[in-house]
Amino acid sequence: MDERRATVLQAVVENFIESAQPVGSAAVLELTRLDVSPATVRNDLAALEAGGYLMQPHTSAGRVPTEAGYRYFVDGLGPGSLDNTEVRQVRAFFAHAQGQIEELLADTSRLLSDLTEYAAMVVAPRHDRDSIRSAQLVDLGGGRLLVVLVMSSGVVERTYVDVYNNRELADAAQGPTAGAASAILAEALVGRTRSQPPTVPETGDAATDALVAAALAALADDQSHPGELYVGGTAKITEQFEAVSSLRSVLSVLEEQLMVVTLLRSLVDRGLSVAIGSETGMKPLADCSVVVAPYEVDGRTVGSVGLLGPTRMDYSKALAAVHTVSRRLSASLGDGDVAHALGDGDVAQAPVGISPSVPQ
Repeated sequence: MDERRATVLQAVVENFIESAQPVGSAAVLELTRLDVSPATVRNDLAALEAGGYLMQPHTSAGRVPTEAGYRYFVDGLGPGSLDNTEVRQVRAFFAHAQGQIEELLADTSRLLSDLTEYAAMVVAPRHDRDSIRSAQLVDLGGGRLLVVLVMSSGVVERTYVDVYNNRELADAAQGPTAGAASAILAEALVGRTRSQPPTVPETGDAATDALVAAALAALADDQSHPGELYVGGTAKITEQFEAVSSLRSVLSVLEEQLMVVTLLRSLVDRGLSVAIGSETGMKPLADCSVVVAPYEVDGRTVGSVGLLGPTRMDYSKALAAVHTVSRRLSASLGDGDVAHALGDGDVAQAPVGISPSVPQ
């Protein structure tokens, strides 16, 4: 593709993103100020269509971008940026963010959606790679126990142990036996990951050993949990799609937590910042694009943040927002000192296109 046709393609993509209407030669000339005739532009549009970058919805209409056209456009984008008001909004959010990590991630999804008007997704840290910092068995009363694990990423996992139907265990849970079982669990689990089976020697006390076994069984049953997903701005996605069928498909996907978590993790593992249409590998998202970036704790990728919108999304803005928020979130989870961890340039600028590598 020569420079002039690349300019024509860029004009078509940018105009279609803004107007959602097919773009003709007259609009291209007005946008690009190219010193060529309308006939030359029409020839360029025809050549771009033949090359698979544009398509014509119907005869005598202008052109609209194809997936290949969007991909060429996205790969050629320079660093995106947020405006000054948005930069201040992000700074203020992380400067005042408080509460548990679950609340922070939920609020972060809403922040990202507010910045872009797309549906935002935040995947909580991957528990299978985190080590356990502390473990405690808590008696809730009424024959219910709670195993509380604090992971190295800061995530708090809670697993219920129901001993209501076992009279001996229910009685043992009320008193010092629960405390003894809690101490044994802590010794066995701390320093390990959820995927590493602990070795727990028997104590000789039947009630204590039974409580420990019940807690470990509950943890094993709960280990297949796909990880928490926080979605913000679902209502805003309704404004982005004219076709009701497309909207229904998108909303159905957002309701499937495991499906979305798997998608975002797959894109991060593949080193992709943007997946367009069929690149997502999901038929219901054929008319959508996903922009994603990982976030880190202690230099290790633990989760991801992303945006879901139509293929005609504002990619420059979406990429800048996702990368800025992911960096700020990494700093916030890492040491709580966001202002020290990132300079002004990191907030305003963000890499775009395909990431060359993703830290593991």
